Formats: sequence, C-alpha cells, structure tokens
Amino acid sequence: MIARLLEPEVMDTSEDAHDYDTMDHSTVNRVFVEDFLGFSQANGFDARLADQRQPLRVLDVGTGTALIPIELCSRRVACQIIAIDLAAEMLKLADLNIVKANLASVIQTERVDAKQLPYSTGAFDAVISNSIVHHIPEPLAVFAEMARVLQPGGLLFIRDLLRPESVADVDQFVATYAGRENSHSQQLFRDSLLAALTLDEVRDIAVAHGIPATSVAQTSDRHWTLSWLSG
Repeated sequence: MIARLLEPEVMDTSEDAHDYDTMDHSTVNRVFVEDFLGFSQANGFDARLADQRQPLRVLDVGTGTALIPIELCSRRVACQIIAIDLAAEMLKLADLNIVKANLASVIQTERVDAKQLPYSTGAFDAVISNSIVHHIPEPLAVFAEMARVLQPGGLLFIRDLLRPESVADVDQFVATYAGRENSHSQQLFRDSLLAALTLDEVRDIAVAHGIPATSVAQTSDRHWTLSWLSG
C-alpha cells in the first residue's frame, strides 16, 4: 500500500474551481444521490423526503460547486440544503449553478470550515458529503463535527475516494476516469487519489466516534461509503 500524500486542503484558485466544475461528475453525482435516497428509503426517510410541509434539513459538507445538492433537488425531494465549502472560488461557481438551476430558494451556500461547523448540535436531519475527507490532513475533526450536528435518528452519508495500493493503480484510475480531461484536471484527480484514505483508516475513524465499522464499505473500484442512522 502506498503512503498517503497530502494535497492542499482548500482548492481555491479560479483554475481549480473552473476545472473541477467542468469535469464530468454526472455519473458519480447521480449514483451518490440514488444511493443516498436508497439508504433514506431503507431507513424510513422516504415519507419525510416527500413531505413538502416539513422539508428535511440537509447539510452538504464540502459542496464544491453544488452539483450534488442540485442533483438531489432534481428528484423533487422535500428538503432545505445548506451547502458549505471553505473555497470561495468554488462557492462563486456554486452560486451561479444554483441560480441557473432555479434553486436559490432551496439551496443556500456558506463559506465554512468543516472542522469547526457553526451549527448547533442536532441541527440537521441528514448530513451528506462527497469527496471532502481526502482533503483534510486529520479527518477526525470533520467526522466529529458531522456527527455532532446530526440529530438523533438522522442520516449520515459520506462518500470519498479510496487510496489505491500502487502507483500503477493510480495511473490506471487517472487514465480510465480522467483520460479525456485536461492535464490540470488529471493532476487534481491524481492528487486526490494519493491523499485518500484506506477502508481500514476510515473504519478506525468511524469507530472512534461510535459509528459501527460495518457502516463503512467499499462501494466502487475507487470509492468508500459510510452510511449510518444515528442512535
């Protein structure tokens, strides 16, 4: 197993934001939302997601350019989403994407450090996150904060990249999933793979916060997912 190689915690140049936003995340985002909704249904949240009188309070941690909240809202679920990121340039594009999708009344962006969430304990019915954990040098604090702001009986759904076992595997993933992107986008993906956690590392962090190790599973050739209904 190759050693973890940290990347910058915040992708906050206009080039980073532009290239991230223009990469083809459509399949990954669609599958993320479908899996989140499937987990919600399996845990009795499907009726709440359909109740327009009391929209589900959702926090999206590390929203980037808000593509996943937009995808989620396209399913006509009843929710109010706070989408947070620490990168101002990402949030500029997120706001443009939200307005373009006519979802400004449903999705609100905020520039927030995921390690120090300014929200009260139990503030959200669901906390979701895609591909933020690998950016954090010490992810324990992020897990702790996401669990803290989740109400009892709430849903925690986190997905991120898995660190490959070898440099050859990294090269193969980049060629397969970013081969048609520009060189900067390919390097962003490579850096993210190298900074990702292993399945055992994620499970150790989960258990440290009272989340069963069985809540963490490999869900694609390059992703792990933590799906948990809080007690």
